[in-house]
Amino acid sequence: MVVVETGIRDRFKVLEPHLDERLRRMVAAAEAGALGARGISVVSRSTGVSRRAIRRGIQELREEVRPKSGGERIRKAGGGRKKRIMQDPSLLADLERLVEPTTRGDPESPLRWTCKSVRQLAQELRRHHHLASHQLVSELLHELGYSLQANRKTIEGASHPDRNAQFEHINRRVRKFLRASEPVISVDTKKKELVGNFKNGGRELRPQRDPEKVRVHDFVIPELGRAIPYGVYDLGSNSGWVSVGIDHDTASFAVESIRRWWRSMGRSLYRGRKRLLITADAGGSNGPKLRLWKVELQKLANELGMEISVCHFPPGTSKWNKIEHRLFSFISMNWRGKPLVSYQVIVSLIAATTTEKGLRVRAALDRSTYPAGAKVAADELAKVNLKTARFHGDWNYTLIPVSRPKK
Repeated sequence: MVVVETGIRDRFKVLEPHLDERLRRMVAAAEAGALGARGISVVSRSTGVSRRAIRRGIQELREEVRPKSGGERIRKAGGGRKKRIMQDPSLLADLERLVEPTTRGDPESPLRWTCKSVRQLAQELRRHHHLASHQLVSELLHELGYSLQANRKTIEGASHPDRNAQFEHINRRVRKFLRASEPVISVDTKKKELVGNFKNGGRELRPQRDPEKVRVHDFVIPELGRAIPYGVYDLGSNSGWVSVGIDHDTASFAVESIRRWWRSMGRSLYRGRKRLLITADAGGSNGPKLRLWKVELQKLANELGMEISVCHFPPGTSKWNKIEHRLFSFISMNWRGKPLVSYQVIVSLIAATTTEKGLRVRAALDRSTYPAGAKVAADELAKVNLKTARFHGDWNYTLIPVSRPKK
């Protein structure tokens, strides 16, 4: 019987594009008549033509119905199978009631979405005495403007009331420094990376069927540890510096990275300048509440003989920091698909990062140790010569050097 059904299916598949509705049911009826008993069921399964249509085709063959003249309809107006929503008027309303409690986002949006699967919805509809398959549910949801979508990170949490005012303050300060050709840098710690032959997101070109083999589990290799990239992005020159640390992400490490940027890149670009502006997040190793951050910055201000001003972004707004999308994003793109097997590989990949707009990046390994949990003594804190801004002095302040370097 399987062979018979296959033959019918193959023949019908060849003929179907050339058949109108009447001929379609008559061909199916002829096949059913040739099979005899159970022929209607077999042909219906093989061709997809309903049993009712096949029976009508058989009747038409017996009555020797002739085709109607050109221009006349084969099907009467309003003929054919009625849509399920016409046969079951409450189906659509019940479907929307099932979806609505789980609908997220703006209800006026032209594209709403649901987290329930079409099979679950069809099963729920059947419990409410509706004849509904998952294919029908999928079609109805599409007509209603629903689609399955993934989550999107858009909610940043509670917004600080002075958030926009702080953005405007930072913008004014940055513009003022850049107009005066004085250095403005954006700083932050990039995500810590496991060192070793671990999977790294993305793909790279390799011979077919020869992917690079990496470890199955992402457990730290004790003798290699983690890499801690601390970045400094120079807004004026579109250049970046990254210190790759091997110990802890502390304020001392952060300020040492800024110091190394100045010695390697900044000093030659801004010789003779007496002010430096730093934009930073409100947390991590460069947070405004860290005493060590301010103590270390004071030491740097004293060494360089420069006023160091700091503007922190409000809490929860780190993505607006320039370094995120002008430096770190391009580093991630450059090393995608490449296992970070050693510190030297990490440094080399960072230093090789470029963009069409002329981004230049330099990187170096920092093998120094920076113990976590270091305490700041009262006498050290007393040496900090801090001048706070009138607007949000906790976010905006300047370290004024207390001694000038010897000439």
